[in-house]
Amino acid sequence: MIIESKEALKSYKAQINASKKYSLSLYVCAGTSCISSKSLEIAEKLEKEIYNHGLMADVTVIKTGCFGFCGQGPIIEIEPDKVTYVKVKPADVKDIVRKHLMNREVVERLTYDMTSTDDYEMGFYKKQKRIALRHCGAIDPESFEDAIAHGGYEALAQVLFDMTPDDVISLIKDSGLRGRGGGGFPTGLKWQFTRQVEDEEKYVICNADEGDPGAFMDRSICEGDPHAIIEAMAINGYATGAENGLIYIRAEYGLATKRLKKAINDARKAGFLGKNIFGTAYSFDIELKAGAGAFVCGEETALIHSMEGLRGEPTVKPPFPSENGFRGKPSNVNNVETYANIPVILTKGADWFNKIGTENSKGTKVFALAGNVRNIGLVEVPMGTTFREIIYDIGGGIPDDVPFKGVQIGGPSGGVITEEYLDTPIDYDSLKEVGAMMGSGGMIVMDEKTDMVEISKFYLDFTQDESCGKCTPCRIGTKRLHEMLEKLTNMEGSPEDLEVLEELALNVQNTSLCGLGQSAPNPVL
Repeated sequence: MIIESKEALKSYKAQINASKKYSLSLYVCAGTSCISSKSLEIAEKLEKEIYNHGLMADVTVIKTGCFGFCGQGPIIEIEPDKVTYVKVKPADVKDIVRKHLMNREVVERLTYDMTSTDDYEMGFYKKQKRIALRHCGAIDPESFEDAIAHGGYEALAQVLFDMTPDDVISLIKDSGLRGRGGGGFPTGLKWQFTRQVEDEEKYVICNADEGDPGAFMDRSICEGDPHAIIEAMAINGYATGAENGLIYIRAEYGLATKRLKKAINDARKAGFLGKNIFGTAYSFDIELKAGAGAFVCGEETALIHSMEGLRGEPTVKPPFPSENGFRGKPSNVNNVETYANIPVILTKGADWFNKIGTENSKGTKVFALAGNVRNIGLVEVPMGTTFREIIYDIGGGIPDDVPFKGVQIGGPSGGVITEEYLDTPIDYDSLKEVGAMMGSGGMIVMDEKTDMVEISKFYLDFTQDESCGKCTPCRIGTKRLHEMLEKLTNMEGSPEDLEVLEELALNVQNTSLCGLGQSAPNPVL
C-alpha cells in the first residue's frame, strides 16, 4: 500500500484504530534484557493459554520494546487495567491467565515490591518525562500498523506538504535541541551547516554505535521505536538536501538491526522511503552499515572512515563532516537519541519542547542508571533534574543504605560526581562547571565500598584498549596512566606518583587528537 498524501495517512491511521477490538492488551517486554530472561517464552505461553481458554476475541499479546525498569524484568503491563507485573517467569503465566484475565484478580506476588522503595509509579516513573522513549514499551516495534496508529510519519508528511527546508531548520533551532551523543552541539545549527554546502550528493548519518560500557539508550530506542529513527532521518534529509541515509550500528546489536531492517522495508513498501516520498518530488533511502564495536568510532570522523571500509581513526577538524564527510561529500551525523526527538518536536512545536529543561539545555535526557542503586534501568528526565532526584527518588537509593560515594557520568570519558555535588542540575553547562560531561548517558552509582583507584584503572584499561593508536599521547599516554594506577593498586606507589599522574593526565588531555584521548584522563583527574 503506497500512501501519497496527508489525508491518506490520516485515513489509514483511523482505519487501524477502528479495527482494534480487544478488551485487554498484554504488553510483554521484548527488549534484549528481558528476552535474555525468557520474555519471548512467556509471550508464547500467554498466547497458548489465551487460546486454550478461548479468550482470543477479547485479549491480545503485544511484544514491545524496553519499559525502562530493566532491573525488574521481564515486565508485563496489562491495559486498560493499569496493572504491571515484574520479574515474571514462564511458570507464572497460568496464574496471570486464570486469575487476572479470567477472574479479574490481581496476582499480588508479581506486582512491584513496594516495601523496597515508594510506590511503583511514585518511585520510578513519576519524575520521568518520556519523549525519546515515548513509544518504547507502548508499541509493537515490528508492526508498521502500530507505528502509524501512534502517529508515525505524520511529522514527515507535515514537512513535505507544509514546510520548506529552511522552515524545518528554523523550527529545530528554535526548539533548542542539542546533540545527545555527548558533544551537545545545537542540532539545528548542524543541519544548517550541511544545507549551506552546495553539492548534488549529500548524506544523512545516524550514529547507533554506542560504545560506552553500560550504556544501552540507543539500542533500546532502535529496538523499541525504529520507525521514529527512519522518519527523523528522512526529515533531516529533506532539510539538508540529502537523498542518502546511513545507519552505522554495532554488529553486536542483533535485535536492533533486525527491527531496523524490517522497519526500513515496511517504510519502503508504504512509500515513506525511496523515490517520490508521499508522491512528492523528494526521494530518500536508508542503508545499514555494521560497525565492529570500536569505542573510537563514536567520534564522527572515525565513524565515517569505518563506513568507508578504512580503519576507524579520527581526523583533525576542520574540515567538518558537514563539508567533507562520507566519500568526501557533505554529511550530517546525529545519534539515535537526537533523532528520536525530531518527529515529536515537529508535531508538537518548538515552543512545547523549549519549555522543558533549562535555559541552555532544552528537553530531556535518557540515562542508563546502573551500579549500586536499587532501581536499575533506563531513565528519561527533563534537563535540570538533579543527581539526588535520579539516584534517590527514581533509583530508590543505595541498597542496604550504604553511604553514597560518587556517580560516574558520561562513561569512561566522563567524571565522578561526589556527594557535595549531588544537588547539581544535570545539564551541559552545570556538568562542565564541576568537571564532568553529559556523554551519551551512562550513569553508574558507587557506594562507600567502591575503590576509586580501581574504578579509574578499569576505565583506563578500557580506553587504552579502545585507542585507535593514531596519535602518541593517547596510544602511549593512556598505557602509562594505566601502569601507574596498577602500581598504586598493588600498594607500590608513593606520594610523588600522584603528581606525575596528574601531570601526565593533563598532557594526554591537552594534546590528543580526538575526544577519546582528550577525555580518557577524566576519571583519573
